[in-house]
Amino acid sequence: MKPLSLVDQLFLWAEHRQQPMHVGGLMLFSFPEGMGPAQITRQAEHLRSYTAPQPPFSHKLVNKMGRYYWDYDDHFDLEHHFRHQALPKPGRIRELLAWVSAEHSHLLDRTRPLWECYLIEGVRGKRFALYTKAHHSMIDGVSAMRMLARALSESESVRDMPPFWAMPAVERGQARAVRSQLNQILVSCRRAGKQATTLPAVMKEVTHSFYEVYLKKHERHSDYVSIFQAPQSILNQSLTGSRRFAAQSYGLDRIRALADGFDATINDIILAICGSALRDYLISKNALPDEPLIALVPMSIRRDQQSEGGNEVAGILANLGTHIADPVNRLRVIRASVQQAKQRYADMTPAEILNYTAVKLMPAVAHMSTGVLPKWQAFNVVISNVPGPTKPLYWNGAPLEGMYPISIPVNQIALNITTVSYLDQMEFGLTACRRSLPSMQRLLDYIENGIKELETALDGAKGD
Repeated sequence: MKPLSLVDQLFLWAEHRQQPMHVGGLMLFSFPEGMGPAQITRQAEHLRSYTAPQPPFSHKLVNKMGRYYWDYDDHFDLEHHFRHQALPKPGRIRELLAWVSAEHSHLLDRTRPLWECYLIEGVRGKRFALYTKAHHSMIDGVSAMRMLARALSESESVRDMPPFWAMPAVERGQARAVRSQLNQILVSCRRAGKQATTLPAVMKEVTHSFYEVYLKKHERHSDYVSIFQAPQSILNQSLTGSRRFAAQSYGLDRIRALADGFDATINDIILAICGSALRDYLISKNALPDEPLIALVPMSIRRDQQSEGGNEVAGILANLGTHIADPVNRLRVIRASVQQAKQRYADMTPAEILNYTAVKLMPAVAHMSTGVLPKWQAFNVVISNVPGPTKPLYWNGAPLEGMYPISIPVNQIALNITTVSYLDQMEFGLTACRRSLPSMQRLLDYIENGIKELETALDGAKGD
């Protein structure tokens, strides 16, 4: 059995009916030449033949003395995890997103491996889709992207590919032999020892953060973002279990041009675009706080190509500058806060960063789970950017048109924005509580406005 890390266990502790803690993805394919609806049924039968999943898709949760472990599911039932669906007519993208919104609202069964996959036919325009979801304790966004990409092909001539759950995980270093029970115990002991060695660095950074917030609050650097400064907003309400998902593609070349023109990173530009969209949305609701919104920005700390399950994601806090009308000044504030946060991690090992993130977010998790300290917001929104494939991909000959991330709103954080790059597109996936954020899909128009206002500012700077 493999023990879950502290970060992975946080995702389990935080889950309840109104707060599902799974991530998902929607992949949209077009029919290759000569393919019709009958072939979709044959594809479904082909997938059903892979009844022996590989880790982590073969593992279920085991709880021993209050701690969770991963162990093999000896009674794995593929019929529970893979399903073939037909989209309700007329099969527009609107119906597809509504179906995904409803399905993403349902909790995963903890007595089974924590993932599901749906093959969806009947999408208008000779298209079909794959929707997958997996618990965040099992997989993070970067490893999920790698696993899904490995189940696709760069050649449209490749057929009869195994599904993602049948693909063996890429191991670190040499392939592992099957461990004996004694060896598993020794590995667990080594992991525990490794966790203990991170304590000095973690406590040092916690002390430093406390010093910055309380003892230097009148003289601290203005770029420092603490867990105590996010304002109250309509984004921060109690959630229902119902979800709404909206998605849109934008030109990646536009975002790259902005990054080059402003000497910023792609991630900086995405945060600036989201900051602009949230500002416009809140103004439309007459609900823009005087203080800037704070975003939790997950940051991958994977240092190899390993795609085994589990999370290797840290979190930084970014000032979105929503109190600033000028888009260029807003971008400057965002960049400075991100750089300052990254500097704090510069001298820490990945294990230290993971545990520091867990300690830093533990009060926020307690707040989200229990509702204690209702006026305290560690952050207002989660914004993630996951790098995706740069070459055209195919699934059994079907061209991949787009891949849209579906993430996790949590109690008091009603909106999650996740982006994935694919070819020349930047795919935005917005997941929100259906009740808390009415007309959330209007954010897609505001995202376009955010891109345009930065383009206008850049053109004006070039003209000067």
